[in-house]
Amino acid sequence: MTYMLQKTPYKIYINGEWVEGASGSHLGIISPATGKTLAHVSKGTKQDVENAVKAAKAAFPAWSKKTAEERADILYAFKALIEKNAEKFAHIISSEMGKPVKEARVEVGFATGLIRFAAENTRRLEGDIVPGSRPGEKILLEKIPHGVIGGISAWNFPLALFMRKVAPALAAGNTIVIKPHELAPLAALEATKLAEQAGIPAGVLNVVTGNGQEVGVPLVESPDISLITMTGSTATGKKIMAAAANTLKEVRLELGGKAPFIVMEDADLEKAATAAVTARFTNAGQVCTSNERTYIHAAIYDKFVELVKQKVAALKVGNPLEDTTDMGPKVSQQELEKVHAMVEKAVAEGAKLETGGKRLTDGLYDHGHFYAPTVLTNVKEGMEIVQNEVFGPVMLLTKVTDYDDALRQANDCRYGLSAYVFTQDLKRIMRISSDLHFGEVYVNREGGEAPQGFHHGYKDSGLGGEDGKYGLEAYVQTKTIYLNA
Repeated sequence: MTYMLQKTPYKIYINGEWVEGASGSHLGIISPATGKTLAHVSKGTKQDVENAVKAAKAAFPAWSKKTAEERADILYAFKALIEKNAEKFAHIISSEMGKPVKEARVEVGFATGLIRFAAENTRRLEGDIVPGSRPGEKILLEKIPHGVIGGISAWNFPLALFMRKVAPALAAGNTIVIKPHELAPLAALEATKLAEQAGIPAGVLNVVTGNGQEVGVPLVESPDISLITMTGSTATGKKIMAAAANTLKEVRLELGGKAPFIVMEDADLEKAATAAVTARFTNAGQVCTSNERTYIHAAIYDKFVELVKQKVAALKVGNPLEDTTDMGPKVSQQELEKVHAMVEKAVAEGAKLETGGKRLTDGLYDHGHFYAPTVLTNVKEGMEIVQNEVFGPVMLLTKVTDYDDALRQANDCRYGLSAYVFTQDLKRIMRISSDLHFGEVYVNREGGEAPQGFHHGYKDSGLGGEDGKYGLEAYVQTKTIYLNA
């Protein structure tokens, strides 16, 4: 079934209405698989951001005064509408950013799971009552919404990352102005079309499309934004943090990763190899939690490498809208060229190219940004590709002598988001909490965080975190009341 996008340019959503951006200009959204223009969206400006923030600020008092149950009911309705149109959203995601449609369906499910968790927990934003310092006094620690939230989402999960910010912000009683990424804003815009039908009042959700300089910067700098939540690159996150300092707003950043994937000699090799390939090549490696560095015990290194090569060779790279496709294109030509340059430098530094290492050509490949699934062995410490995030379909295999060697190399990294460990040794597993310096660790399984978990990283992987009760609590602040009769 073909799902049509609107032929007229998408407008900006402010105060419950679709309005033309102040610039009157538009951005073309290009399919990374075919090179064809899918749609056009308004190219927002600082004026559009100011209008959206003004609307969100005006809508905040009434929205924040709604009961938790009322906000939850609206979010449940929003979730149901997304689910009703799940296949449409999967096709939009696949079309605009290139991930296989079978993976896009998983993303839609994750997006609705995020809405569900937020709705379920509107009544669990609990404060405290503690004894006062005077006779009869009670001290109330109350959780209240911030006000207007500014959101900036990334292109690799166009719907899920949009909902990861919108759902908890609204559940906690805030209003929001959000900028979807300019490469892939269509799923977010189509979801926003359902907002009014779900019962989200005018001004509570506002969406401004455009690039970072013209929309993202004024959003971060706005004095009426209380909290900025952003998913994207570490370099951009640092700029946002610096810019937000002028207005002393809270900042929550979900940034890059360089996840180690540790395979010990006692691991289930078939299970570990399958997980390693899945964690590396899902979404063409364009996931912050991807397996970026695979550390394999010397005793099983050769066997594991052969298993991985077999599984990578079986991957079908092609049209992301086909159910049989395992891997689609990179999101852009620039991203493809960046990955290829990293591979070439790694080979020049001594890595061995086992397979891939090139752009795919002929037929469909000539029209999109398809890069061959790549495996590099003889990858050593100190190589640039070991230190910097690849964010592409390139698997790095490194031999280690033992668990301590694996931990040492895994921790030798400026990122600290995700890690993977495959072992049956409970003593090794028990060391993860103290000895593996990453915010989330997957033990004997592939990646994929849960809405009820807590997705967060250390060091250059960001500040704060997303999901679960701890992520939801970021969208409220504490007010202390000294209560006396």
